[in-house]
Amino acid sequence: MAKVAFLGLGVMGYPMAGHLVAKGHEVTVYNRTEAKAKTWVAEFGGRWGATPRAAAQGAEFVMACVGNDDDLRAVCLGADGAFAGMDRGAIFVDHTTVSAQVTRELSAAATGEGKGFVDAPVSGGQAGAQNGVLSVMCGGAQAEYDRAEPVIAAYARICRRLGDSGAGQIAKMMNQICIAGLVQGLAEALAFGQKAGLDGEAVVEVISQGAAGSWQMANRHKTMLADQFDFGFAVDWMRKDLKICLETADQIGASLPVTALVDQFYKEVQNMGGGRHDTSSLIRRLTR
Repeated sequence: MAKVAFLGLGVMGYPMAGHLVAKGHEVTVYNRTEAKAKTWVAEFGGRWGATPRAAAQGAEFVMACVGNDDDLRAVCLGADGAFAGMDRGAIFVDHTTVSAQVTRELSAAATGEGKGFVDAPVSGGQAGAQNGVLSVMCGGAQAEYDRAEPVIAAYARICRRLGDSGAGQIAKMMNQICIAGLVQGLAEALAFGQKAGLDGEAVVEVISQGAAGSWQMANRHKTMLADQFDFGFAVDWMRKDLKICLETADQIGASLPVTALVDQFYKEVQNMGGGRHDTSSLIRRLTR
């Protein structure tokens, strides 16, 4: 069992940190809103730190799940950042979806201080975090990954190292590119079926067992047909992720025409007031 710090107790981080306690790890948490950290401690035990540095002191592993590139830099760097509190040889594991550029920047900074860094973005959404069955895509040095993987296993269904620093973030971009296209295709199919007068649930029962089947179809078709989107991964966050994908595509010379189009469709959903809706709310563009 390990001494672990967990930074960021949002819809993902809160249950992920709880799974670490359930597996017997000694956990100290940090959250920008202090009351959330105190609530977590009241539910799971452990301790909370007033700053990332305080939470990270003495920890063998420091996990983070925050919002974006700037949030990640804020919890890592500076006098109150986690790096300032970590011992040499400790490993920082970043579960945030951020750019590969900031990952490599922070990895280099950690390495320069004798600390490890593993980028480990996750997929599986809030339900995956709550049930401890996330897919975790990792980048970093093999030895550091090998040390961190048994700790990550507390909330992972599958965890794999896919290459050097930044590889986990590139894999997460691929994940989001796939989701964007799948959700748009599902939205179009369900809206098409509605206009044609078919029972969408009955159709999905059949086609989900064939080549069209997907996680999105199995888990989102009912709520899409019912026009219910007050849950799940928010459109605002998806647009943040797709912006990273599109910027990276420009940097490496890749073409993402469908992703760029779906990003604009999500912008329309935001303009309709759906920024906090689940990503499956793409269907609202087609049925309003």
